[in-house]
Amino acid sequence: MEEGLLGKSFGRAVRSKRIALGITQEKLAELADLHPTYISMVERAVRSPTLEVCNKLANALEIELSALISEATALAKKGQD
Repeated sequence: MEEGLLGKSFGRAVRSKRIALGITQEKLAELADLHPTYISMVERAVRSPTLEVCNKLANALEIELSALISEATALAKKGQD
């Protein structure tokens, strides 16, 4: 897998779920108890979140952490094609 591809795909998965819920980065940050700038950085793959932060994001996005990671992995595999 290309270096950084999984991080980019994780950010895309977070953004996709956030948009599907119809919430802003600010609202996601509030729900996950994170700073809005950090949400933006995760979505743009500027920051790589810890597992604890990934879990906060998954909970705020109303999805299991494993499902969020699976979606990111699937997106990364598609990016390799």
